[in-house]
Amino acid sequence: MTPASQLVHVSPHNDEPDDFSLTYTKERSTMTTTHHAPAGAKSPRQAAVASLIGTMIEWYDFFVYSTAAALVFNHLFFPNFDPTAGTLLAFSTFTAGFIARPIGAAVFGHFGDRIGRKPMMVLTILIMGIATVLIGCLPSYDSIGTLAPVLLVTLRIIQGLALGGEWGGAALMSTEHAPEANRGFFGSFTQAGLTVGLVLAMLVFLPLNLLNDAQMEAWGWRIPFLLSSIFVIVGILMRLKLTDTPDFKRVKKSNERAKMPLIEVVRKFPLQVIFMAGASMSSGILFYLVATYNLVYTADGSISRSFMQILVMTTSVLGFFVVLAAGKMSDRFPRHKVYLFGLILIAIIAVPLYGALDSGNAGFIVVTYILATIALYIPYAVQPAFFSTVFSADVRYSGLSLGVTLGHLVGSSIAPLIAGALVAATGSSFAVAGYLLVATVISFVSVIVLVRLRRPAESALEPSVAV
Repeated sequence: MTPASQLVHVSPHNDEPDDFSLTYTKERSTMTTTHHAPAGAKSPRQAAVASLIGTMIEWYDFFVYSTAAALVFNHLFFPNFDPTAGTLLAFSTFTAGFIARPIGAAVFGHFGDRIGRKPMMVLTILIMGIATVLIGCLPSYDSIGTLAPVLLVTLRIIQGLALGGEWGGAALMSTEHAPEANRGFFGSFTQAGLTVGLVLAMLVFLPLNLLNDAQMEAWGWRIPFLLSSIFVIVGILMRLKLTDTPDFKRVKKSNERAKMPLIEVVRKFPLQVIFMAGASMSSGILFYLVATYNLVYTADGSISRSFMQILVMTTSVLGFFVVLAAGKMSDRFPRHKVYLFGLILIAIIAVPLYGALDSGNAGFIVVTYILATIALYIPYAVQPAFFSTVFSADVRYSGLSLGVTLGHLVGSSIAPLIAGALVAATGSSFAVAGYLLVATVISFVSVIVLVRLRRPAESALEPSVAV
């Protein structure tokens, strides 16, 4: 008889426990298969590309909003305040979307664990697209008074609800379909969608810089929002072609779906959720500083708006390749070590980044932005494959979504507000660098603790069995 200890093989390719990397064998056969590619060799690639495209659209909508908030929303929806206060209020509406994300994570995570990953992916992208188009149709404060900012905040909250539920589904579609040896790489496609969405948003806004202020505020800002309708149709068609993941199918077939996934997550994995939130803070904060806040920070200096937008756009192109390379690297080395390496790079670049912005030296700014892009996208790329191993498959959608969205709420959402307040209070951008360093230390410690908490999850599904 084969010893029981030899019946289970845990893949050592990245030295990390992983409840869906277990492969069982039987004496009667030497052939071993995994449950990640039952729909054919193209299934993992199709899932990864569909996740990328769908996430790209979600983030395009989100970045169009954030760019408009930085450039024109203070004049359109908060005209009775001075420019600084109006800008802070515009960013407050930006924050409202983040507050809604954990709610969206709970709602869509529940149904993602109960009904399936695919239906929630289609629904969230549809909701996000409708809300974005409606924002593009909103009348300004001058037309309808205080109802205008109220409607803006309402639609922003709807955007946040959709995005809070979308990311977890996209991450699981790419990782749960992926072959074990390439889970980091396929999972990184979900994250690459962010860079493509940002580039598209910036490309749409660049020609609008040719408009004068009156044209921009009258109709120019609406164009990027209305274009979202085209992208949404493409995204929905892509996602409708997918099948649900093998992990969810197995949970469904075993009839062991959690009745209340969120409650199960809170009961079984509370520390994992907390430290996942902490782990995701640093890269999220740095991203929103370089992609949104710094556009405002440099507005009154010698660096033009167009220069900063082009810089963000071109470094995001670089970010696309960094994400995929880091995902691939996480299949060769322990994922948490790749994650920690990226956090170390963030700590190194924090002070030089704002020194460069203060100097007004274009070359220095370009170099620091390139280094910051490499630093932030390394840990970001690893998140789907690294975080998804924390939870059993019956509650994985809920747990993954909740942990990451809470991290965004306490990190990314308030990053522009905290940065602006720190500069206003101290008169120095190095306070912002200090803020980023503190967040990076929190993320570093959180990753270490999260690795210690992780273990082969108490999965509700049967490991794959050789036949």
